Amino acid sequence: MSTDSDCLFCKISAGVIPADIVMETESAIAFRDIDPKAPTHILIIPRSHFADVTELTQSNPNLAGELLTLASNVAKLQGLATGYRIVTNTGEDAGQSVSHVHFHVLGGRSLSWPPG
Repeated sequence: MSTDSDCLFCKISAGVIPADIVMETESAIAFRDIDPKAPTHILIIPRSHFADVTELTQSNPNLAGELLTLASNVAKLQGLATGYRIVTNTGEDAGQSVSHVHFHVLGGRSLSWPPG
């Protein structure tokens, strides 16, 4: 498993920085965002370090599928039956603030479109 000692999400995955974990698997972890943008805002991260979704899908497309499955399971666990959004930002221009691929699961209210 590849990690980056300076990466915030690698530190959360390793248990160095605490997080409100809602679900985890051998390869991924889901935890509450500390600055939520919706009543339910969960982050899904792989335990291994990948800078963004492009790097993840090129290196390990099966893991990308596992992360989406975890996101769906988290949404179900959180009671988001009426709808939810899964978002990933890739690059600074898209708003990626942590260079470790992550998916946002947002729900608990009506979400408008376009998002930004």
